[in-house]
Amino acid sequence: MFMAQPFLKWAGGKRQLMKEIETRLPKNLESYNTYVEPFIGGGAVLFHLLEKYDFENVHISDLNPELILCYEMLKLDAKSVIKNLDKLIEAYPEEIEDRKEVYYKIRTDWNEDVGNINSLSKSKKIKRVSQMLFLNRTCFNGLFRVNRKGEFNVPIGNYKKPSFPKAENLLAVQKALENVTIHLSSFENCEFWVDKSTFIYFDPPYRPLSDTSHFVSYSKGEFDDENQKQLAHTFRSLDKKNVKVLLSNSDPKNTVADDEFFDELYSGFNIQRVSAKRAINSNPNKRGIITELLISNY
Repeated sequence: MFMAQPFLKWAGGKRQLMKEIETRLPKNLESYNTYVEPFIGGGAVLFHLLEKYDFENVHISDLNPELILCYEMLKLDAKSVIKNLDKLIEAYPEEIEDRKEVYYKIRTDWNEDVGNINSLSKSKKIKRVSQMLFLNRTCFNGLFRVNRKGEFNVPIGNYKKPSFPKAENLLAVQKALENVTIHLSSFENCEFWVDKSTFIYFDPPYRPLSDTSHFVSYSKGEFDDENQKQLAHTFRSLDKKNVKVLLSNSDPKNTVADDEFFDELYSGFNIQRVSAKRAINSNPNKRGIITELLISNY
């Protein structure tokens, strides 16, 4: 059987850290009833665990409505997503210069329904998800980035042969999601989904690394230090409920040796630093091995 893999290129994807995460999973995880993953992102950990464990209840969530729409439509009708995506791929010209008009037309079309996805018909939602999968594999660096209006604003990439999601993987994703409950929801609501035998994995937007200070100024809608503190509060609340929790984040000590932000925030818990390769950075000289944090309450 084809094992489901992440269907989107997603900044901060966890495939490269999967071995490190695997060794830090709770013991006897096969006996747990419930798995919960807020901040679902590309779903690398989700698909890995669903392949190995048979949980009675699985809940995933995110605040990104476009991302959640992808999961919902692939769960509902992967075959139609594949059919629509194939049409976009077949119409994509061979010559890079000829591709620009096609790419930007699809991007403009996608942007027309920003903020309006709940009122779309099923067929239009399917089309939208197919467009997102297409744009994700043809845009610069495989980034998902929107402006304050929610419009996708990443320019076209320079790929000679874009790597599009394969039909067998999208069908495997549908099979994997069969018994998964999908929520458009903030991470705090995960406390409503836990029971006496639950494992939660948090992979929030990473705290940006700063070369000059411990505080980073963020634009509206981004995950700032106050959000990180709220997440730590939820982490501690779950710990009091005897829920097993694993969390990943950036390590500020990569750039500021005495930055104790996370060490203080998660004081009393198990904080481990693991090696990771920086995958996306505008400066090639800064794409190297760094440390990231894996924090657990067990």
